Amino acid sequence: MAEPRITAMLSPRFRFSGVLLVAVVALLMALLSLTTFMRDLDGRSFDYLSTVAPALPEQPGITLIAIDEPSMDAIGQQWPWRRSQHAELIGQLRKAGTKAIAFDVLFAEPSDDAEDQALVDAMGPDIVLAADESLIERPYGSTLVRTEPMAELIAGGARSGIASLSMDGDGVLRNMPVYQDGFMTTLLEMADGAPAPQSETVRRIQHFGAAGSYPTISYYQALDPEAYLPPDYLKDQVVVIGFALQTNADVATGGIDAFETAYTLRSRQLTPGIEVQATIFDNLRTGLSISISPLWLSLVIIALASALALLVSRPKEPGRKALLLALALLAIIGGSWLALQFGRFWIGPVAPSAALVLSVIAIATRDFAGEQRRGREVQNAFGQYLAPELVQKIADDPELLNLGGVNRELTILFSDIRGFTSIAEAMKDDPQGLTRMINTILTPLSNIILSHGGTIDKYMGDCVMAFWNAPLDDPDHALHALEAAREMLAEMDNINQAIQTMLPAGANVPVIRMGIGINTGTCVVGNMGSDRRFDYSVLGDAVNLASRLEGQCEEQGVDILIGQTTVSAAPSFSFRKVADIQVKGRSATEPTYSF
Repeated sequence: MAEPRITAMLSPRFRFSGVLLVAVVALLMALLSLTTFMRDLDGRSFDYLSTVAPALPEQPGITLIAIDEPSMDAIGQQWPWRRSQHAELIGQLRKAGTKAIAFDVLFAEPSDDAEDQALVDAMGPDIVLAADESLIERPYGSTLVRTEPMAELIAGGARSGIASLSMDGDGVLRNMPVYQDGFMTTLLEMADGAPAPQSETVRRIQHFGAAGSYPTISYYQALDPEAYLPPDYLKDQVVVIGFALQTNADVATGGIDAFETAYTLRSRQLTPGIEVQATIFDNLRTGLSISISPLWLSLVIIALASALALLVSRPKEPGRKALLLALALLAIIGGSWLALQFGRFWIGPVAPSAALVLSVIAIATRDFAGEQRRGREVQNAFGQYLAPELVQKIADDPELLNLGGVNRELTILFSDIRGFTSIAEAMKDDPQGLTRMINTILTPLSNIILSHGGTIDKYMGDCVMAFWNAPLDDPDHALHALEAAREMLAEMDNINQAIQTMLPAGANVPVIRMGIGINTGTCVVGNMGSDRRFDYSVLGDAVNLASRLEGQCEEQGVDILIGQTTVSAAPSFSFRKVADIQVKGRSATEPTYSF
């Protein structure tokens, strides 16, 4: 009666399907991780995690000199300012004791000869000027264009460095420049007198705060340090001069030099370009820039996160499963932050987290579909043989089933209708009516068996075989079988009344009676039959004795005969001894009882 697929739901093959699902999800997420959408999500996660208790240098390595609105008001000129003004600034900064000076302003084109010469005369080995490198897309191809400061400025002793910055696809500045002669690389070499560290791979910038995190003075203040700044404020400082405009001023070359950074997600503010350059300088100086995990490692972590879903999905209770999933996600995100914080290594948590969640969903979907299918299979297998509440119990927890052959103490009941032959003779011309009549007899008897927790093994004509204590445990199986038998016998009056209404007119049929045999003993219970068809049934000497007791009822003149083992197992029941009988296949006599 039980189908093979019920046990298949618990088989290694079924569990392997979970591994296969996880592998498919891991492959899917590995492919999705290469898309722009996932890269943007990874970037956003970096923005958030890299700004949670970020590593900071002991002190800023740069002081910013801002070309800002107050300076424009103080100087009284619109941009571009006279180059002699910049020469004057350089003189004041040297007088204040600065170590190195960098202009994040591109002096690529000549202006007035006298103005240009004043700036050339101010040049020296402590000056770094910004250069630019840009990719120009044309219909016929792409051209990489590098724009240097005027040659006269370089000849005057200044050095140049590429100040160009490259944003990610979502417009956020996250990566360190990769130029060998980068703007801040050149400035660091000048300030330290030693080659700056170089990286052959792309690294991410560790930002140290939102806009305004670096010490900043206005351009006009730097023109007169004695009037506006504390004594020795600029002594031994490395300074960067550039735009830090707060409004959309109409400026020319260089324009509004501001960027989205990791802190823009929190502050909703752009960071001035000179502050970005200062951040890059300190990343180089302190080694706080962040390595990016290689593709192969990212794919391995996605696979491991997907495999973690197999452990997360093991609990059956949704609450525990949700708790484990939450803890696993926290572990992935926390691990990513710890690697960033203490290892200066970025492992994006988005793809692994998505792989974990999708794998858990996939396994949950498989389990739900399996539960539905298993419920139908259990219903098909046991619905006609067990009470509905027992069927539901098995469907909810199939591990309660033990469908393989096992030894178990059972109580077995055989019942047979006495006098049914005369009914069959009376209705020989009405086979449909005879079928309805046998159903009228067996339906209430079966319902009684089921209501007392019995398992109906089979119907043999007008005979019913049932047993207790399998497939579900029933410690009081003997008592429940006896209670069912007593109720079955009491039901015979109602059955006889129903039969009389179904007999042909004039039929003279005696009242039918029932014979019941009950015995308790150790039996083999399990799936028995062939590979194509089998039943969940019982075998054993105790079964044979129960059948023989039922056959002896008419000879002993009783409606029920009960074996000694059953009587001993139900001491609360009242019995009377009938006789010691010898049944076929046994040499010893068997004491029998009734009630």
